Amino acid sequence: MRKILLAMAIGVFSTAALGAGEHEGGHGEMSNAQIDRTISFEAGDMWFTPGKLDVQPGETVKFEITNTGNLEHEFVIGDAQAQEEHRKMMQEMGSGGHGGHGSHDMAEGDHGGQMPAVTIAPGETETLVWTAPENVDNLEFACNIPGHYESGMSGDINIQS
Repeated sequence: MRKILLAMAIGVFSTAALGAGEHEGGHGEMSNAQIDRTISFEAGDMWFTPGKLDVQPGETVKFEITNTGNLEHEFVIGDAQAQEEHRKMMQEMGSGGHGGHGSHDMAEGDHGGQMPAVTIAPGETETLVWTAPENVDNLEFACNIPGHYESGMSGDINIQS
């Protein structure tokens, strides 16, 4: 298993971080005055902490994700169907095709837009600003690099008013 994970990590090592697309209020650069809350995440090798979030509809969250592991990870927000589709696409691309999401669709399934995402190199911290949609109750955050989700790199976002 270690050899497989190492091979995957080497294959996707050159991935650049980015926040893709717009989602409700967006998740690009915003002033701190527009951010309702900052949440620090830790991405280790095959886990995220915290593992579950509760947010309010319309709440703008700044995620600060630190990769404390030895492998590259991604942090992607989307519904379960979109996460599954993204995971399948990542598996089809194999270990050499991640490339910062620039070469593949990050469509979010039924609630439209693009899946907000960043890729985090080992030892690095990336930020993602995201606004919770008004019309969805549950989303997931996940790392869909092959084998990572299956090893436990996912969590739930409950959107409650």
